[in-house]
Amino acid sequence: MLRKYPLLLSIIILASLLFTACDKQDTGRGIRKRDVLKAEPEITVKLQDGQERKMGLEEYITGVVAGEMEANWPENAYAAQAIIARTFALKHLSDNDTNIISGSYQFAQEYKPEKVTEEIEKAVKRTRGEVIVYKDEYINAWFHASAGGQTTSAKVGLAYQEEEPPYIISVKSPDDQAPEDVKSWEVVFTRVELEGALNKMGEKIGGLTAIEIGEKDKTGRAINLKFTGTGANTTVEAAVFRNELDPKRLKSTMIKKIEKREDGFAFSGSGFGHGVGMSQWGAYALASEGKSPEEIIEHYYKDIEIVKEYD
Repeated sequence: MLRKYPLLLSIIILASLLFTACDKQDTGRGIRKRDVLKAEPEITVKLQDGQERKMGLEEYITGVVAGEMEANWPENAYAAQAIIARTFALKHLSDNDTNIISGSYQFAQEYKPEKVTEEIEKAVKRTRGEVIVYKDEYINAWFHASAGGQTTSAKVGLAYQEEEPPYIISVKSPDDQAPEDVKSWEVVFTRVELEGALNKMGEKIGGLTAIEIGEKDKTGRAINLKFTGTGANTTVEAAVFRNELDPKRLKSTMIKKIEKREDGFAFSGSGFGHGVGMSQWGAYALASEGKSPEEIIEHYYKDIEIVKEYD
């Protein structure tokens, strides 16, 4: 009968397509509902002032996105960070069989509720309950500020001792919009600072006289550093040494040059962070190009799936 009314048939088909699209959007943009947790968990956050506070996981994630990202960024970058932060948190809680997590970046993720904006709240609500899995297990949701143009492996960037996760790959990262002091930096450390970091690693070489960059990976990151001292010589993993020294000042292991100075040693390089997983400045650029949170995440992690753990 509808063949006699082609206009009516077209209207019905169009309405059906619109209903289907809306239905997908309402159920998480086509993301699989895993519902492992059934409901939003309540957790305890150890605040930086030493106090502890109970809150819903989504409130914590909102404060983490605010603490880990800059103000006035694209919503899709915030949304990608929210999915990553939620995955990071749930893996930490699951692996440690606890409902307690630190609000400090040294132990988990930076929690800064005072920096929350309407845009951040909107991005977190939009991704509520969404996490990243590989073969139905939470991934190590590593992220960093800027990859300096190319991400690296966990073994190089983090000195990761276990088998390299299959979802971690080295990819080009559009970090051109990072600040100038991230794209190119120089920092000077005194001999005392450098010797102190080596001592914390159990490496006693006496007075430091020289430093060389050892092996590098294909991204230009130092795999190891060679130290010459008055008492001994040693070679250490660059990622471990960076963390022992000062990871905020020695911004990455993408070290291009080390020069001996009268007052110590000058390191010059690019990027900020370990370089593994999602680059936040890369996410900023991809979001500015109109990429969705899912597309941003899929750019940095291989063969993963985004699923919804609870409504």
